[in-house]
Amino acid sequence: MSSVAEKLARKSNRKPPAKQVRLRLVYIDFWSAVKLSFLVAVCLSVITIVATFLIWTVLNSTDIFNQLNSLVRDIAGTGGDLSAILSLGNVMGFAVVSALLNLVVTTALGAIIAVLYNLSVKITGGILVGFTNN
Repeated sequence: MSSVAEKLARKSNRKPPAKQVRLRLVYIDFWSAVKLSFLVAVCLSVITIVATFLIWTVLNSTDIFNQLNSLVRDIAGTGGDLSAILSLGNVMGFAVVSALLNLVVTTALGAIIAVLYNLSVKITGGILVGFTNN
């Protein structure tokens, strides 16, 4: 083989070098952060409500509430009915109220974090992010 053919053979076996790009994140759009945090909060709220219902159903079908109610009656005497307090309506009402509060708080926290990041970029210069094409 000639030297030119050897050089071409060596070049064809090599992979092309991966290109790397370094970008700096210097701004987070406020309304995009609010919308994203709202969508995350909606997902968490639905998960909270469904998980509460499933846990209550499992506990009710395994008769945990009746055993807990008899334990409270043995310890406290003739007290209140615990099964009335832990009824499906009360538990799901509490789950819905806590999910709505979580929705508001998570959305507000997303907005606050976006504002704080945008203010801190002036001091720190942002986050350096690297990307490659593999």
